Amino acid sequence: MDQNNIREEIGGIVNKIIADYNGGKNIDAVDIFNKPDRNEVIDIVNNLFSVVYPGYFKDRSYKSYNPENGVAVITEDIFYRLNKQVSLALDFCKTRDQMCEEERKEESYRVCKAFFEKIPAIREFLETDLLATLDGDPAAKSFEEIILAYPGFIAITIYRLAHELYLLDVPVIPRLMTEYAHSKTGIDIHPGATIGKSFFIDHGTGIVVGETSVIGENVKIYQGVTIGALSTRGGQKLSGKKRHPTIEDNVVIYAGASILGGDTIIGKNSVIGGNTFITSSVPADTRVSIKNPEMEYRSAGGKEPVKEEIKQSDEWFYII
Repeated sequence: MDQNNIREEIGGIVNKIIADYNGGKNIDAVDIFNKPDRNEVIDIVNNLFSVVYPGYFKDRSYKSYNPENGVAVITEDIFYRLNKQVSLALDFCKTRDQMCEEERKEESYRVCKAFFEKIPAIREFLETDLLATLDGDPAAKSFEEIILAYPGFIAITIYRLAHELYLLDVPVIPRLMTEYAHSKTGIDIHPGATIGKSFFIDHGTGIVVGETSVIGENVKIYQGVTIGALSTRGGQKLSGKKRHPTIEDNVVIYAGASILGGDTIIGKNSVIGGNTFITSSVPADTRVSIKNPEMEYRSAGGKEPVKEEIKQSDEWFYII
């Protein structure tokens, strides 16, 4: 095919695409330099790990004989970069989008200052999460293994950082942070969720925790658990309303359980069995399981199947 014809045809295609950018679609964002940078936010998250867990995560671009000097350098660098991203994100906040440039700079600085002042409090919560993980998982051999390798602990760490920015009404960036954790670990915790101390996620893949979820202290969750909304058919009309469950203290939720609805409360000290589907409140000190399944065994020779009911180890389960 003639090269001149190829250039002309591709040029025509490009012109049509560029012309479509002027159609007023919500997906148009040609001004890429005035939007938060997803990759920059991810890099900030990774660098925050070296502030939260000193000695575990290192950025080799920073070299210092004095550990305190190293923390000062990396903290200042993260502060500067986060400040810029927050300033750009303020465009997406309806109460702040009319700020002049000077007001925007002052507001973004205020937010970043408040966030970094919360780091010691975030670390206090993460210390309890770390202890809960070691205590709750007999496969865990050390704190180092949990901090460096456990996807649940990584997701909790990013959630706790993002949650503080969410509380400071920072648009977009908290979701970028937790969706990075989601892509990295398979665990989807909305930054708006409220989660108490000593939170333990075991295995973790497929866990979903919705925006208005409230989770108490010393709660353990296994893989495939959904703490979600009963229905989202109301769309934006439901924004700001309590749509997700409340999980009280000392609750264990086993794999595959779905707990739905803003009015649903799981009482303290309860145990939610695997694969249960719950849309109404459960009293405190209750164990919930699905009705006992029946197993069927059939030999290779085609003999009559032998049925066997699986026995429940505890007789005081609340059957649904």
